[in-house]
Amino acid sequence: MARPKKNGTYLNVCIETPIYERLEAMCEDAGQSKTVAVERALTLYLDEYEEDQRKLKELKKEV
Repeated sequence: MARPKKNGTYLNVCIETPIYERLEAMCEDAGQSKTVAVERALTLYLDEYEEDQRKLKELKKEV
């Protein structure tokens, strides 16, 4: 049986081959799809970025 379609948006990117190879190796080792790995990596990066921006705004308010 086919997997149900994901409610999402397609992202087509061109990344450097060494980065892709590292991603592919990590996914094989972890037993997860590249989609899941990229979603998790982006989520972590964006969460950290948003938290840093929030902290900067707070610091600017104090000055």
